[in-house]
Amino acid sequence: MVRTTGRWARRGLRWAGWTAAYVSGLVALVLAGAWVWWQPEPVSRGTVVNALWARHQWVGEAHTEEEYRALGRLLKENRITDVFFHAGPFEADGTVPPSKYRYARALIQAMRRHAPGVRAQAYLGQIRKIDGHGVTDLDDPAVRQRVLRTDALMLDQGFDGIHYDFEPIYTGDTAFLELMDRTRELTRSRGKVLSVAIEQLTLVDAAQPLYRALIPRGHGRVHYPPRPTTDYLRALADRADQVAIMTYDVSLPTPSLAGWHFAWHTERTLRLIGDRTTVFMGIPTYRPLFDWAEGLEVALRGVRRGVDALDRPPRRPFGVGIYAEWTSIPAEWALYRATWLPDGPG
Repeated sequence: MVRTTGRWARRGLRWAGWTAAYVSGLVALVLAGAWVWWQPEPVSRGTVVNALWARHQWVGEAHTEEEYRALGRLLKENRITDVFFHAGPFEADGTVPPSKYRYARALIQAMRRHAPGVRAQAYLGQIRKIDGHGVTDLDDPAVRQRVLRTDALMLDQGFDGIHYDFEPIYTGDTAFLELMDRTRELTRSRGKVLSVAIEQLTLVDAAQPLYRALIPRGHGRVHYPPRPTTDYLRALADRADQVAIMTYDVSLPTPSLAGWHFAWHTERTLRLIGDRTTVFMGIPTYRPLFDWAEGLEVALRGVRRGVDALDRPPRRPFGVGIYAEWTSIPAEWALYRATWLPDGPG
C-alpha cells in the first residue's frame, strides 16, 4: 500500500511538472509573439478630432481670466475638439444640485472667448443601480425623466452637448437605451451633441450567457465585466453622435501586450461603428496599475497600429479621448503632439 501511494505521488509530481512546463512554454510563446508583433513602427498618424475629460473644478469653482486663457491655449495647441467637463455626478433621484455647477456659465463664456469652436460638453454620470446596489436607478421612469430635466438645465447653461458616463452598463440594458433615445431627442432639438462613454468590447460575445449564468452582475467584489457585445455597441452608436471607448485600465504586464490590447480594440471598434458615429479611443495619462506597461506612449502606438490594420478609414471622424486633463503633464502633451497629431495645420 505504501509503495502504491508513493507511485501515485511520483506520477502526480511528474504530471504537475509537465503541466507547469507546458503552461510556461505557452506563456513564453505569447510574450515572444507579442514582442515581435510590437516592433514595427506604426505608419498611420492621428486626427484632429480628439476629446479630453476635464475636472469638475472648471464648473464648480471660480477661475481667473488667465486660467481660462491657459485652458484655451492648451486645447488649441493640442487640437482638442471636444471637452467633457465633469458637471455631476447625478444624485440618486437624477438631479444635480445647482451649487455643483455654479460657474458653468462663466466657463462656457470663457470657452467662447479663448477656445472658439471647441465643444464643451456636460460630463454627467453616476454608479448605475444594479440588482439593488448602486446609486441611480435608471430602471425607474421617474428617475430617467429627472435626468432629462437636468440635461436640459445643463444645455441652458450653454453646454454644447451631454456626455453620459453611467457605470456599469451591461448588454441588454434597455432602460439606458431608452434614456439615450430621449436624450437624443433633446439634444437634436437644441442643435447639440450627445456622447457616451462605454467599456471596451467583449472579447467573445458568445461567452456572455455563460458569464451571466455563473457570475453576478453589479458592484460586488466578484462580478463579470460590463462590456458591450457587438450588437449592443451598434445600438449605442446609432443613438449617439460620439462614442468614447474606455480602453484604459488594461492591467497587462508588458508594453507589447498592452499595445496589442489598444490595437485590437481600435481596429475592431472602428470596423464595427466607425461608419455610424464619431469614435474616441480612450487613452490614459494617469498612473495605472502596471504603469511600466500601460502609458500614453504605448496607448498611442497601439491605437496607431489598430488604424494601420484597417482596410480603409472610417466614414465618420475618429480620434482619441485623453483621460484625463488633471493628470496630463507637459511631457505627455508633447508626446501626444509628436506621435499622434498629423502634420500641418489643424
